[in-house]
Amino acid sequence: MPTLTSQGLLMYKPSLWPVSVKGVALDARERVLLLYNERGEWELPGGRLEIGPDGNGSAPADESLGEALEREVSEESGWTVKTGPLLDGGAWIYEPIPGRRVLIVTYGCMVLTPGLAPVLSAEHRKVGLFHQHEVAGLTMPEGYKQSIAAWYAHPER
Repeated sequence: MPTLTSQGLLMYKPSLWPVSVKGVALDARERVLLLYNERGEWELPGGRLEIGPDGNGSAPADESLGEALEREVSEESGWTVKTGPLLDGGAWIYEPIPGRRVLIVTYGCMVLTPGLAPVLSAEHRKVGLFHQHEVAGLTMPEGYKQSIAAWYAHPER
């Protein structure tokens, strides 16, 4: 959307969308890892990409969505994962609070530490492991539920 500078010149300022990369990760007992947030919802582990110091961020820039997801899952749960495929229906728009839209991109994850109990980070209120049949009854965005179902049905998991 063009705006006027103090000199009366038109300047284009692109609109920016926050992007959050999320992962569906299952433990050794086929339970999905979920985190309980401050909005009273369960969510998948993951988060925003680091833009790096050149973009005025404090952490090194993520080189890929997969790298960002692997870092975020480790920070939020202590689990080590390898990013798998983008899930069917795994890219969607979420409005966590009115007027704030986020592009969610969701991947299946291969858990490299499946026997390790997840740890709770300071970013969430609770950590949980849920069987597939329990997910439908949880308070969480429908897009997460669809991504979880897609990973349970995926032949590569």
